[in-house]
Amino acid sequence: MSAEPVPAAAYARRLLELLAEDAPAGAFGAVAAEARARGAAERDLTEVELATATALRLRDVLHQHRRREAELTALFDTAGDLAALRDLDAVLRSIVRRARMLLGTDTAYLTLPDEDAGDTYMRVTDGSVSPLFQSLRLSLGDGLGGLVAQTARPYATPDYRTDTRFRHTPAIDAGVLDEGLVAILGVPLLLGSGGGTGGKVIGVLFAADRTPRAFSPDEVALLCSLAAHAAIAIDTAGVIAGNRATLADLAEANAVIRAHSAAMQRAAEAHDRLTDLVLRGGGAGQVAAAVAELLDGAITVHDAGGRELAAAPDGPAPPGPSPAGLAEAAAESRASGRAVRRGGRWVCAVLAGPEPLGALVLHGRPRLDDPDRRLFERASVVTALLLLLRRSVAEAENRVRGDLIVDLLTAPGRDPRGLVERGRRLGVDLDRPHLVLLAEGDAPPGALASAARQYLFGGDRVSADHAGATVMLLPANSSTGDGTGGTAPGAAARTAAAQLTRLAGVPVTVAAAGPAAGPAALAAAHAEAARCLRALTALGRTGDGASAADLGFLGVLLGDVHDLDGYVTATLGPVLDYDARRGTGLVRTLRAYFACGGSLARAKDELHVHVNTVVQRLDRVAALLGPDWNSPERALEIQLALRLNDLSR
Repeated sequence: MSAEPVPAAAYARRLLELLAEDAPAGAFGAVAAEARARGAAERDLTEVELATATALRLRDVLHQHRRREAELTALFDTAGDLAALRDLDAVLRSIVRRARMLLGTDTAYLTLPDEDAGDTYMRVTDGSVSPLFQSLRLSLGDGLGGLVAQTARPYATPDYRTDTRFRHTPAIDAGVLDEGLVAILGVPLLLGSGGGTGGKVIGVLFAADRTPRAFSPDEVALLCSLAAHAAIAIDTAGVIAGNRATLADLAEANAVIRAHSAAMQRAAEAHDRLTDLVLRGGGAGQVAAAVAELLDGAITVHDAGGRELAAAPDGPAPPGPSPAGLAEAAAESRASGRAVRRGGRWVCAVLAGPEPLGALVLHGRPRLDDPDRRLFERASVVTALLLLLRRSVAEAENRVRGDLIVDLLTAPGRDPRGLVERGRRLGVDLDRPHLVLLAEGDAPPGALASAARQYLFGGDRVSADHAGATVMLLPANSSTGDGTGGTAPGAAARTAAAQLTRLAGVPVTVAAAGPAAGPAALAAAHAEAARCLRALTALGRTGDGASAADLGFLGVLLGDVHDLDGYVTATLGPVLDYDARRGTGLVRTLRAYFACGGSLARAKDELHVHVNTVVQRLDRVAALLGPDWNSPERALEIQLALRLNDLSR
């Protein structure tokens, strides 16, 4: 019986773990072999093999980066020696020692010309065991060193004794044989060449092995860099007493190397931290916190619609760009493939291929050098990967939760406890108060459902299609998206209508009810939201959002709970409060005004006051209730509230 197939994602995680452990190359191939042995599907097997190849490339890149870092550190240390040491021999010994260490050769040495004697001699050796070799003096033009000095170019030989490109002499061959050297690389110490050929050769730097060996171009380039430092040291030692300008140049070069080393170190730190986030499945907030710390600024992460998903550091987020400005900057970043500066902030598009997932915004850094800018751009790639993963997981979870919502609304009384338990297993606590939102719009098939999933993405909220509309369940204590953080169903409906209209590209009408807890109450809230949605459509309020309480006396009729006192307070509250505080008769004046058909003359007789008094009182009513208080619709609501107030008294 074959082993049960393992998901491709598990093998991908294993490959990431091998990268983190710096495992040998063979361990990566074993992952694909294991997938094949476990009977992985052809599609999964292809993905595992592609992932393995990518991981091996990343491993090679990481090894190359470590080697380059060691080389840069050696160059940095050498530059530090040049700046700190005044003893030429000490500097040259340091260079030769580092050349031997970095190239991994058995020995390294440096020859300098003796202009008085007309030949060259061994100035510094490291790893040499032969006194004969250490005391060699070479005539100009003899041996491998003579070829390097004549051509001012590096030369390497895998076997010195059989190489015929240069002139052999008995003395040199005897010294090389006594030292046991076979493979030798020599590079010129050049002055006045600007890093190229054609300068003055003032010596030769060698690295040699006692076994055959081929030197790579990178090793040749590294030895040339060390030779350049040696040439600088020799030249500096000759003119240091009378040429202070040379010291200034060295100090400037040292500063550049230090800055480059610091940038490399910060890049390595960023790489390690962001890689660790990927391995641990971190979220956008953790990416924001890491990048904010590395770049010494504030970071906000926004979705494709401009809504803020995460911010760092903790505390009030800095004021961000306007939605239109953010969209424009993200579009420019997407087109250029680089982070762009806008209004003292840096914006980088977060992309999954051509699909925009959002934007990363850096605050508090008006200027950004190139290494930090690339770090910021690399963080947007990590953010895209994490958002894609979270969206895929959320969509899968939402489909399963959506089935629960459909069952809840179809038959809430069939098995209430079973529905609650099923919801808890899916991360939806039906016993917790929720708002029920119902959305409807003339969108293409599936577009509104997709917009709802995108709108709810990132929270413990769920959506489902039911009876021709999209149902959304929001925990009553979650933010409504408008910054209020409250549980008002009307505010939640209006915010959802605006966001879904933008995401779906068509007007979307949203009705809300609740909060409600438990299957029966949630089903009743859904029925109330459905009635409210039909009322919004009948009133021509397409693209708007509201709850029953927002529809005035229609809400009293449509709602499952007839809150008459609440309706009176919402409609007449300011007038009632004014009368209670001042002892005035505004309510009585309104009652008489409507009873007299809106006639001021008849109302003043009913109230036994002057007509100007009636006008003044009604002006006060307009100040309290708004200038449209006497419009037909408002007048009807106010008269109903007056009648209900009389009945309650």
